[in-house]
Amino acid sequence: MSTALTAPDVTAPTGWWSGLSKRQRTLLIATGVFLVLAVVRAVSGENDLTSSFTVTATIAAMLPIAMAGLGGLVAERSGIVNIGLEGMMILGTWGCGFFGYHWGPVAALIGAAVGGAVGGLLHALATVTFGVDHVVSGVAINLLAFGWARFLAGSLFKGRGAGSETNSPGFDTHVVTIRVPGMGDGQFMAKLEKKHWAVLSDLAGLIRGLSVWKFEQLVAIALVPFIGWLVWKTRFGLRLRASGEMPSAGDSLGVNVYKIQYVSLALSGAMAGVAGGLLVLNNNGVYQEGQTANRGYLGLSALIFGNWRPAGVVAGSTLFGFFDSIQLTASSAVRALYLAAAVAAAVGAVLFFRRGNKPKAAASLALGVGMLILFISKFKLNEDMVKSLPYFATLVVLTVFSRRLRPPAWAGRVWRKGQST
Repeated sequence: MSTALTAPDVTAPTGWWSGLSKRQRTLLIATGVFLVLAVVRAVSGENDLTSSFTVTATIAAMLPIAMAGLGGLVAERSGIVNIGLEGMMILGTWGCGFFGYHWGPVAALIGAAVGGAVGGLLHALATVTFGVDHVVSGVAINLLAFGWARFLAGSLFKGRGAGSETNSPGFDTHVVTIRVPGMGDGQFMAKLEKKHWAVLSDLAGLIRGLSVWKFEQLVAIALVPFIGWLVWKTRFGLRLRASGEMPSAGDSLGVNVYKIQYVSLALSGAMAGVAGGLLVLNNNGVYQEGQTANRGYLGLSALIFGNWRPAGVVAGSTLFGFFDSIQLTASSAVRALYLAAAVAAAVGAVLFFRRGNKPKAAASLALGVGMLILFISKFKLNEDMVKSLPYFATLVVLTVFSRRLRPPAWAGRVWRKGQST
């Protein structure tokens, strides 16, 4: 007779948060952020903080940043750091203006993607074929793109309508606009928003802000799950990620790493070009010099903020877009963000304390107290400081969550066929 021995269950108990799926966590975090903003809006009286106009402006501001960030994600997952996103966005704005003027708004988006893809392929030629340092190549593309756009605009726009060497003539941008019924002025949701009731009016403002979508915005939104599917659910995506983590392993299994990186950079540039195209379409179809306003770098910040994941990139882009829109549409509401930051810092202090990290808990609590003092004292930030808030938020994320951030292992390093990794 034999006796079966069963090992005791030594699995450490997990908290309720660990038992939630990623989708449940995302939904819970989004709900928490909304409730904090609703409470802050009610306490501060800054009703524009969650108004439908602010939501609409945030969407318009975040989508270009998100497209650039996703472009950076595709490139870096293949092992190529794409500092040239800003330059590819510039080429996208010019391509959008040129194609849109000649063939209309749908062709404008295609032209934007083509313009950005050209910049991406140039980056691939420099980094993949010739082994140029990724940062040097990216910076060079940013500088060259500005000059190319000025030259092409002067050659092809000047003398055509209102066109000049710094702007295009402009074109009709309307294709189709989807509107959810019952959200117009004077209807129930609009009346509920104007009541300024806690949570309910904020929810009405959010719903109304999400009730109108333009054609180009729908295209951009559709690209988010597409990139997630392409990178994580397809054979191409597996090979792309292998190229960014350990290219020699992929090469030993027959993966053409150079080809993968060329395709990924063309796609990365196209995404950045679409980001630039969104800016043109949002500006009544007029390309203007300097239109990108460093949003390519914000896309890189969103990429790091989001830990090289599509959902994280969108979250970071939304944060940056919110800061951008709030200082334009309701500058007085910026003060209310002190209170939101104080609440967030207090929550962070509690979480760090429960995990036994007392130094970070103390630092978070001190930050919260400081934000609360600023709110009570009605301290007003100037415009330049408000614009720097997205970068400050990225630095906070890098400082607090640096151990959890994980870029692709081979990103930024030159690889040659036959080289061991």
